[in-house]
Amino acid sequence: FADGIEAHGTDALRFTLAAMASTGRDINWDMKRLDGYRSFCNKLWNASRYVLMNTEDQDCGPNSPNGKTGGEMQLSLADRWITGLFNQTVKTFEEHMGAYRFDLAANTLYEFTWNQFCDWYLELTKPVLQNGSEAEQRGTRHTLVTVLEQLLRLMHPLMPYITETIWHRVKPLAGVEGETLMLAAFPEYQADKVDTEAMADLEWVKQVIVAVRNIRAELNIAPSKPLNALLRSVSARDKARVEANQTFFTTLAKLESMTILADGDNAPMSTTQLVGEMELLIPMAGLIDVAAEMARIDKQVDKLNGEVARIEGKLSNEGFVAKAPAAVIDKERSKMADLKRDMDKLKEQQAELAKLEA
Repeated sequence: FADGIEAHGTDALRFTLAAMASTGRDINWDMKRLDGYRSFCNKLWNASRYVLMNTEDQDCGPNSPNGKTGGEMQLSLADRWITGLFNQTVKTFEEHMGAYRFDLAANTLYEFTWNQFCDWYLELTKPVLQNGSEAEQRGTRHTLVTVLEQLLRLMHPLMPYITETIWHRVKPLAGVEGETLMLAAFPEYQADKVDTEAMADLEWVKQVIVAVRNIRAELNIAPSKPLNALLRSVSARDKARVEANQTFFTTLAKLESMTILADGDNAPMSTTQLVGEMELLIPMAGLIDVAAEMARIDKQVDKLNGEVARIEGKLSNEGFVAKAPAAVIDKERSKMADLKRDMDKLKEQQAELAKLEA
């Protein structure tokens, strides 16, 4: 680095060194990691701004500093999920720190903060904060400030400056006192806060949302376009999950309806994703350009026809059959059988697409 290294901030550098401190003696420095952890600092800052924007001057449940306490507080499924997940993170983080595996400890914080708290939980709070009852909103605000305040304490040894700055804004909302985060008590694992059933239910909800988003990406469907979903092979528990979490599916997956198919019911031509044993189907009518899809399949069929013709030419060549080992011939015949099977499937798709044109 003849011209030096651009300033990335002490916290980003400190976190990078911790994340790269594996059991080896040397660190193979990677500027991309430093860039990434600077973005991580920004992610934490922006997430904290979202929390403060939705909690300052609001009733955050017990210990709220604005005197609006005393109301009922109802925790949502997402609130119980993130609380349990945070406590599991505390336990894992302490184990890694106790073993001097600062790299694993840093990765544990990164996974929880970026992928779970920021990317999922904050999104899951929006339907509640916008349309939930007063008790539900109070419960979500309480969870937001409580988890963030404890997360700042957990993260402080690796990122002391940004966590100290944010903590002074968050601590009064969480009912915490103290002059500096440096002297605050370290979070402790609370097994009674780990609601395994709620955590399993929310993970299932996430899988459904991801499945719908994958379908949108594959078919190039706009994220804002409402979709109607069909569900097949739905267990009693999955049915209860569907009924209890319609708000999340409507808001985050933009599903207009979710219809459970009875055994033996036929579904229209659909694209399918599996969520456990349940099938999630999105009917394709009106979502795709049938002519373009037919043309794409025609190209695939032509390509497969060429491959089949090439293999048939080989197998009809007496010289090739006489000289080639039996294993090679068997392999070519197997390949041709697979190609013909794929062609049959493509022709079935074409037949279904033709029904959409009718």
